[in-house]
Amino acid sequence: MGQAMDNLVRFGVAPVMGDQAHDAREMMALSLLDWATVAIAGADEPVARIICDMAVDDGGGSQASVVGRARKLPVRAAAMVNGTASHALDYDDTHFAHIGHPSVAAVPAALAIAEWIRAPGSEMLDAALVGVEGSIRLGRWLGRNHYQTGFHQTATAGAFGATLAAGRLLALSADQLTQALGLCATRAAGLKSQFGTMGKPYHAGLAAQTGVEVARAAKAGFISAPDGIDGPQGFGPTHSGEADAIAFDDLGRHWDILTISHKFHACCHGTHAMLEALSDIDCAAADVAEIQLWTHPRWLSVCNIPHPKTGLEVKFSYAHCAAMALSGVDTTALASFSDQVARDPALVALASRVHVLADDNIAETAARVEVTLQNGAVLNREGNLNAPMSLADRRVKLEAKSRALLGARADQVIEAIGSLPDMDALCTLLRAP
Repeated sequence: MGQAMDNLVRFGVAPVMGDQAHDAREMMALSLLDWATVAIAGADEPVARIICDMAVDDGGGSQASVVGRARKLPVRAAAMVNGTASHALDYDDTHFAHIGHPSVAAVPAALAIAEWIRAPGSEMLDAALVGVEGSIRLGRWLGRNHYQTGFHQTATAGAFGATLAAGRLLALSADQLTQALGLCATRAAGLKSQFGTMGKPYHAGLAAQTGVEVARAAKAGFISAPDGIDGPQGFGPTHSGEADAIAFDDLGRHWDILTISHKFHACCHGTHAMLEALSDIDCAAADVAEIQLWTHPRWLSVCNIPHPKTGLEVKFSYAHCAAMALSGVDTTALASFSDQVARDPALVALASRVHVLADDNIAETAARVEVTLQNGAVLNREGNLNAPMSLADRRVKLEAKSRALLGARADQVIEAIGSLPDMDALCTLLRAP
């Protein structure tokens, strides 16, 4: 067994503890609120409907709730549907060191298993927390090279996080969890080439389903390769992993989830620092002659679609998002990212005057903008998503986001989750049409 596998297994079976454990649980509860909000809001998206309809057609046992459907589905199908729906809007949480969306893989797996075995909300929350944290650490271990090669950490590292979450709820032994993670290594998959298509939210569903399936298989006695993560032909070596051992330092004592980032714009998180910077600029779109944007070079392969043709592609376009922000289009609203907006002549014209430049000296969470006006005036602003935010302030912003997306139903969701989720109430709310 290699170092990565050993670290994850020991973490997966250990109690949640340490000086930061209380704050880590609070952050997980906030991410659960955010997850439920975007899952419910995304349940009617085409990709979510397709996946859910397929699962309903397949039939099977009534084991776990899915968003927007009165009937329950088999636990694996529920994890798949809920994972896909919660990433359908691309409005879910992100971790920039992990380079992915941790909750949309770990939470659906934890929720499906917890409902199926009737685990209390406290156990579900701890399982989701361990899954999210584990996926962040494995994402860091895989490193930037894994992502830049073309793999999507939400799907890859996320599948291992979902396995940790499901395995914890099923009370897997250390040996069983080793088998589950080894099996996950041959199932985890997802490519960045799917960005801007339905394939991207499907990644989250695949990761959640994988976690549920391999944990159950290991519980039943399934045997796999114990060096499946970091052995000679394991997941890391075959998927351009950097094997950064520092990623597992202080695992179980320090919690990386405390630096998770929640979205307050309905588009790729890579555009958010730019949007925050532009929100500080007061000018009319007609007065803009040119916009220069400096960003970290790794984002150029993620959210720099120059001429988006669909609302989905707009979410991954620096130029179009900048044009929207300067034109007063509300980037926090889901409806703003439509095919009509992608074709809007005024926005397309303004987007053509946006020049995106790479700068290695800019943090991955930051952006710098320079807006030159027709009269020659130049406006400079910077944005950084790592600016500190208290848990209390974050809760206020996430509750406001929930109300904006769900209306009156949001207060029920907020109450059902609180600091420890009421499983029956939460699952009932998920099933409501």
